[in-house]
Amino acid sequence: MLKAKLAKLRAEVEKGSGTSYGPGFSVKKSGDATVLLVGFPSVGKSTLLNRLTNADSKTGHYDFTTLDVIPGMMVYKGAKIQILDIPGLIADAAKGTGKGKRVLSALRSADLIIFLLDDVYQLEPMRKELYNGGFRLDRQPPDVKIVKKDTGGLKINIAVRKPILSKASVKRVLGEFRIHNADVLIRENIDEEQLIDSLMKNRAYVPSLVVLNKIDIMLDFSRVTKDIVKVSAERDENLDDLREAIWKKLGLIRLYMKRIGHDPDMKEPLIMKDGCTVMGVAKKILRGQEKYFKHARIWGPSARFPEQKVGPYHKLRDKDIVELHA
Repeated sequence: MLKAKLAKLRAEVEKGSGTSYGPGFSVKKSGDATVLLVGFPSVGKSTLLNRLTNADSKTGHYDFTTLDVIPGMMVYKGAKIQILDIPGLIADAAKGTGKGKRVLSALRSADLIIFLLDDVYQLEPMRKELYNGGFRLDRQPPDVKIVKKDTGGLKINIAVRKPILSKASVKRVLGEFRIHNADVLIRENIDEEQLIDSLMKNRAYVPSLVVLNKIDIMLDFSRVTKDIVKVSAERDENLDDLREAIWKKLGLIRLYMKRIGHDPDMKEPLIMKDGCTVMGVAKKILRGQEKYFKHARIWGPSARFPEQKVGPYHKLRDKDIVELHA
């Protein structure tokens, strides 16, 4: 109940102050995905951006070189990936310190957040700042469905074995948010914080990648784990490994489109999310005319045989060739 009260009060204070997450930085999303570089001042974000993209971000060996968002475009495996260098994240950013709320507002548009460090001790403070700002990194939204009603009280169904939360706990949390009449379905084993997150509108679920910079001058690697990508932006070391890690974290695939009676276009792939269906491709290609879609023929990893005829719910895989019939 106390956690629910605190979450609700924080939201009310932010809303009442009129600064919730600030006006944000004005950056137009472009390309197939957007990646944001997050780090304390002077960890090398601008240098890394310049190495990965066509951006021209100012660099300097002092804090707060970047005072606005600097965009750049990285082309990798046919995908155009927008990478943004934002002002350095500092302590108490979630409270508005040092343009903190504007920085956090910009992060909400990201498909991937890269934590850039020059010391592994910097990671946890940044994770904490983002958590306090409503970010739930490398998580999926809780599988909770709440249908509000005018009357009838609360009908709570927890469809898991040995649930962490009791129905009484769920009822108390919902009461703090003034929800007294609703059908509630919880389909995964969540705790009270996850239930509160499902009720808050300011939660952002974004994947993250940890990158350690300046390995050319680093002496102690004892605290560096295998899941951290190690680079030197200054000396252009291991940047191909970083590009591949970004690609995998974004979960993108390449699809080669084929017009009926023509060879497939193998030069400019259509970039989609892994797990996409044929109908997802039809919506992107036909642009509002997908109701005329009939079927598709496919070649490649997801096909059982060449030129297989498939319906709208067939899941595609990387490097499939797709021919739409409409």
